[in-house]
Amino acid sequence: MQIKKHIPNTITAMNLLSGVVAVIFTAEGRLDLAFCLMLLAAFFDFCDGLAARLLHVSSEVGKELDSLSDVVSFGVLPALMLRETMVLSGMTCWLSWVPLVLAAFSAIRLARFNVDDRQGSSFLGLPTPASAIIAGSLCCLVTADPDFALSAWIRSTCWALPAVAVALSLLLVCEMPMFAMKVKKGSAILDMKRTSFLTLCALSLLLTLLLGAHWSLFPLLSFVFYILLNAIFAAFKL
Repeated sequence: MQIKKHIPNTITAMNLLSGVVAVIFTAEGRLDLAFCLMLLAAFFDFCDGLAARLLHVSSEVGKELDSLSDVVSFGVLPALMLRETMVLSGMTCWLSWVPLVLAAFSAIRLARFNVDDRQGSSFLGLPTPASAIIAGSLCCLVTADPDFALSAWIRSTCWALPAVAVALSLLLVCEMPMFAMKVKKGSAILDMKRTSFLTLCALSLLLTLLLGAHWSLFPLLSFVFYILLNAIFAAFKL
C-alpha cells in the first residue's frame, strides 16, 4: 500500500479537525482562538491540494472530503462566530440568527464548485475560505479590540453582522469571476492580478500598524480588497 496517496487526505482531515475544535472554542466565547484555528484550517486547505498535485495522487474521494471539511471550517464555523459575536455583544434578538444563512450558502457554493467545470483555474463567486476569513477576522477584531472604531460601531449596531452575513452569502453564489492564487503550470507566478492583490495586502498591513489595531484587521482588509479588486477587474473585463 502506497503511503503517499493518503497524505493529501490526511492534510484535509487536519483542516476538518481544526474547524471542529474552532467550533468548540466559539461556543466557549474564545473567538480569538477560533479564528487562529480557522487560519490553520485555511493553511491545511491550501496544502492538501498542493500535496495532491505534487504527489500525483488526486482522487474523487479527496475532492469530496475537501468539500465536506470546508463546509465545517469555512461555512459552519464563520456562521457560528458571527452569531456568537452578536450574543457576546448583548444582541440576542431574532437578527442574531440571520448569520447562520452563511453556512447554507457556503455549502451551496462548495457543491456548485464540485460540478462546475468553469472553475478550474479561477472562481465564479467568492471562495469559501475568503468569505470565512472576512467573517472570522471581523469577529476576532470586535471581541479582541472592542475600543477600535469599527468594533464599537458593530457592537452598537444590531443589523451590521447580519448584513455582513447576507452580503457574503450573495457573493458566494454570484457569477462574478475571481482570480485564484494558485498558479497553473507554465503561467507566470506574479501576473497583474496577483501582484495587485499582494500590493494591497502590504497596504493592509501598513494600515493595521498605523492604526494600532488588532492584527485581525490585516486579513480583514486584505480580503475586502480582494473582493473590490475582482469587482474592478470584472467591470473592466480585465
